Amino acid sequence: MLSADYVVGLTDGEGSFTIYPRPPGGSRGGRSYKMECHYYLKLQQDDLAVLKQLKEFFGCGTIYFQRDKRENHTDCYRYEINHFEKIAEVVIPFFTNHKLQTKSKKKDFDLFCRIFKMIQKQEHFTEKGFTKIMELKSQMHKNRARRMREIRSSGGNGELT
Repeated sequence: MLSADYVVGLTDGEGSFTIYPRPPGGSRGGRSYKMECHYYLKLQQDDLAVLKQLKEFFGCGTIYFQRDKRENHTDCYRYEINHFEKIAEVVIPFFTNHKLQTKSKKKDFDLFCRIFKMIQKQEHFTEKGFTKIMELKSQMHKNRARRMREIRSSGGNGELT
């Protein structure tokens, strides 16, 4: 069984908290955007056993196979929790009680929680609320690509100070 510290570390390195706005219409013909909240981790095929342990740890979620056709990338598996009640009952309480360590992941989680609360209050059904959610969402996952370019441009072997 995985420890809480291991799950936090794994999430700091490989996890994501994401909001997906789904346009109106869809299969149910709604008029307002549906907002989906997702917590997920992606690992290479060789690490599927870790994702199975993660699913057992949280007691919910789904594991998907994800083919990757990009050059120098391998196929992977994705563990995901996107059920609204499970986000509220499992994901948010866990990461509230077991703090993430990286600044970027902490920031993403804080924004994720703010947006989640707005969705709970159904603020996304108003133009003002939807705009605010999209503004907050735009602040998530910032600087990740830029940091990777900086690391690569230094040759990847430089010491960190």
